[in-house]
Amino acid sequence: MQLNRKTGITLTAIAITAALLWGFWPGPVPVEGALVVRAPLRVTVDEEGRTRVKDRFIISAPVAGYLQRIQLEVGDAVTQGQTLAVMEPLRPEVLDPRSRARAEAQVAAAQAALKSAEEQVISARAEDVYAQAEYRRKQQLLKDALVSQDDLELAQTHARQAVAAKRSAEFAVEVARFDLEAAQTALRYSISGNGEEPLETVKLRAPVASRVLAIHHESEGVVMTGEDLLEIGDPAALEVAVDVLSADAVRIRPGGAVQLQRWGGEQPLDGLVRVVEPSGFTKISALGVEEQRVWVIADITSPRELWQQLGDGYRVEAHFILWDEDAVLQLPASALFRHADGWSVFAIRDGKARRVAVQIGHSNGLVTQILSGIDAGETVIVHPDDRIQDGVRVALQ
Repeated sequence: MQLNRKTGITLTAIAITAALLWGFWPGPVPVEGALVVRAPLRVTVDEEGRTRVKDRFIISAPVAGYLQRIQLEVGDAVTQGQTLAVMEPLRPEVLDPRSRARAEAQVAAAQAALKSAEEQVISARAEDVYAQAEYRRKQQLLKDALVSQDDLELAQTHARQAVAAKRSAEFAVEVARFDLEAAQTALRYSISGNGEEPLETVKLRAPVASRVLAIHHESEGVVMTGEDLLEIGDPAALEVAVDVLSADAVRIRPGGAVQLQRWGGEQPLDGLVRVVEPSGFTKISALGVEEQRVWVIADITSPRELWQQLGDGYRVEAHFILWDEDAVLQLPASALFRHADGWSVFAIRDGKARRVAVQIGHSNGLVTQILSGIDAGETVIVHPDDRIQDGVRVALQ
């Protein structure tokens, strides 16, 4: 009885110890895994862009004047040389009672000045007749030796002065007559003649065959010199303008491929980079951070039938293809971590995590090319945390 009792106590102690050891024994760490595979890999720079017409013509007012209402609508086709807008001379001012009274007084003053100038002409002509007669008389007296040569020359001078004074008085009459006409014009032409056909107009014509893109001043009214009236261009000749970070712009080359997505069509459009502008600009991001951006211009190479509904100023997503291969050994970029002076991953081998040094190549941010260190078909741990060490038992979730 005592022996059975001791045996039972011993077995119970052993069971309790085993249970405690089982409960506190470290189990495998649950992890997420991904396969190392060979698949196509494309490295791109992705930014949002806008379409725009390559050759845009802005029609502006060459002189200050009164613009007639533009009859065109946005989207209308125009031919080369077609009249786009017509400008008239500026309309005269409105004569309020005070202005009209002033204008009438100016007319009266001009009429009086004209009469005064005409009287001056009569006086000058009389002086001219007398001076000419005096000069002829002195010539006759000189022959009879009754006057000196000085007297004759003095009479000749007076005669010439009388001729000049007469001509000056006649010119003064012309000036007074023109002043009278100018004063009368202020009364003759006023805004009341708005319905009359203008004597002169300026017609603005289309430089090329195109379509109307925008109308900045549709209604009739006064426009100043250089004011924009409308824009025209060919919507079939589109380009894509994308502003990218300057750090990405240095990796984009003219002639490189670009794919345009999310533009509204069923399939992406192909394009080629035409130019990477040499100068950048500062732009404030949505987070309030200053960024140096660079304009990249691309041409659409897909057939026009696929994007004929695409217009000026439409939004697209541009994917600039920097590198592309079909069969690339790759794994998720989240599986990589820095170790020593290189990159490593945790491969799952025999239920344990094994740290493996790898050499990486191109990366698109989501997956990374593996040049050496691991083979296709192996499983690696993604997002390894501090619990994962070399040799730790793991279990895939």
